[in-house]
Amino acid sequence: MSRAAVPGLPSRYPIGGQLPALYAEDDFAQRFTAGLDTVLAPVFATLDNLPAYFDPRLAPADFLSWLATWVGGVDDPRWPVELRREAVARAVELHRRRGTRRGLVEALRLVLGVVAEVSGDGGAAWSRTAGAEPPPAPAGEVLVRVWPPAGGGAHEVDADRVRALVRSLCPVHTVCRVEVLPGPPAGEGR
Repeated sequence: MSRAAVPGLPSRYPIGGQLPALYAEDDFAQRFTAGLDTVLAPVFATLDNLPAYFDPRLAPADFLSWLATWVGGVDDPRWPVELRREAVARAVELHRRRGTRRGLVEALRLVLGVVAEVSGDGGAAWSRTAGAEPPPAPAGEVLVRVWPPAGGGAHEVDADRVRALVRSLCPVHTVCRVEVLPGPPAGEGR
């Protein structure tokens, strides 16, 4: 990330115009402050537009990685800029849903552009009655089925990336199995 000098960027607040009248006609003072204006113009432009830097949909592309670190978001420079912006904008929402079915489905759609279905409960069991016999042990496996979106054309699902993302988002205590399908599961109109 760099906010360097921008050639030809005019200063909205030229220093020479703010000098006392004594220096208004002084050629050296005006040239000297014009040099400072060139250096300070990007700083003033950044400060004038500071709210836009904190909005991932408006921030400069080279600022997105830094902004992603603020919200614990994922930013991969290999992704298209619009996907990077959306991932940073939705980072807080996705963190709130992390470890849930909905969070996993939304993350797979956002990051990889695939349709997903999650089944299984991940092995959580409890009883509302104190001292009661524990419920039977649940199946501890979560099945994640993914397929390309309808009308996706030649969109192919990268199974390794799906597995890596699922592994990073599934709760530690669960076993997640991934199935990559060529289309929606049979008998389901999705």
